[in-house]
Amino acid sequence: MTEKTFHEEYYKLKEKKNHKYYIDLAIKESNNSNGGPFGAIIVKNDEIISYGNNQVTVLNDPTAHAEMIAIRNACKNINNFSLEGCTLYTSCEPCPMCLSAIYWARIDKVYYANSREDAASIDFDDNEIYEEVRKDIKDRKIEMIKIKDTNAYETFEKWKNNMLKIKY
Repeated sequence: MTEKTFHEEYYKLKEKKNHKYYIDLAIKESNNSNGGPFGAIIVKNDEIISYGNNQVTVLNDPTAHAEMIAIRNACKNINNFSLEGCTLYTSCEPCPMCLSAIYWARIDKVYYANSREDAASIDFDDNEIYEEVRKDIKDRKIEMIKIKDTNAYETFEKWKNNMLKIKY
């Protein structure tokens, strides 16, 4: 084994150990949850910047999933809406809502423990949502009605032309 190969293998093992450590913390968060069996942490530069666990039933907030709580906490903690350079560790594959928030937050990578199939096996089934998103808007279960003849697009135009806006 060359010295280069040794160092590469060493860092791979160290990284794998770190991933296991962080995913174990996310699982621990899920065990501390009063709102559902889900937990998440966000790491930046090998430092944990936030924790989150499911608080849907505690807060009576259907958006209070572990990943959403962790993202909100991370953004608050670093005082930035962008989580570029961050990694999210979560006890379960993110649902469609959380996945969208992960993209909006610009998180670089996600590690998860349980799959969506595992979640479905305990009655947390997001399959209907995944299917609804794929459908044409007119074919969705929840009726979506566009109201025409409004001046709503003027707001978009103002935003587009605002030289002081912060893009996100």
